Amino acid sequence: MSKATKKEAKEKIILGIDPGTNIMGYGLILTEGKKYKLIQYGVIHLKKYETHELKLKKIFERITGIIDEFLPDMVALEAPFYGANVQSMLKLGRAQGVAMAAALARDIPITEYSPKKVKQSVTGNGNASKEQVAAMLQTLFNLTEIPKLLDSTDALAVALCHHFHEGRVQTRGRSAGWKSFIEENPDRIKK
Repeated sequence: MSKATKKEAKEKIILGIDPGTNIMGYGLILTEGKKYKLIQYGVIHLKKYETHELKLKKIFERITGIIDEFLPDMVALEAPFYGANVQSMLKLGRAQGVAMAAALARDIPITEYSPKKVKQSVTGNGNASKEQVAAMLQTLFNLTEIPKLLDSTDALAVALCHHFHEGRVQTRGRSAGWKSFIEENPDRIKK
């Protein structure tokens, strides 16, 4: 489907990404209004690459390839959660940054969501397990089976979360309220 055809039909493609340094999940959905349907989801295997630098290169190449094939209108990523291992956090942050750079290199807007927000959006429970998220997605998308690697369903959940929250103000840790809204959306204020 070409970009022109998508725009005429007001359809959008959302690419969801669950960043990882060994396995990176991705999920693509097509939306039109409140409707959504699955295009594709899967994982990028990175364990086989020996160095972190090579993994980052492969992330950039594979995400760029997915973007070039499916022409998403937006990219949604799961933000890294704070862990005890600082080195792991740095590596995960780099992986996320490279995926973001691939989208930005193609002028595709990106949005981050916390793991809790993704789980809350899909299951109604911000503390849901990966298995609960996958089971809900199986129901919502009529999947015949849940994949072994839940990184792919996590990425699909991020895309769906973005669809559910698209157009809403994301405060990302700032105090919510009218003052914040006005500062973040000056174009929406009538004078």
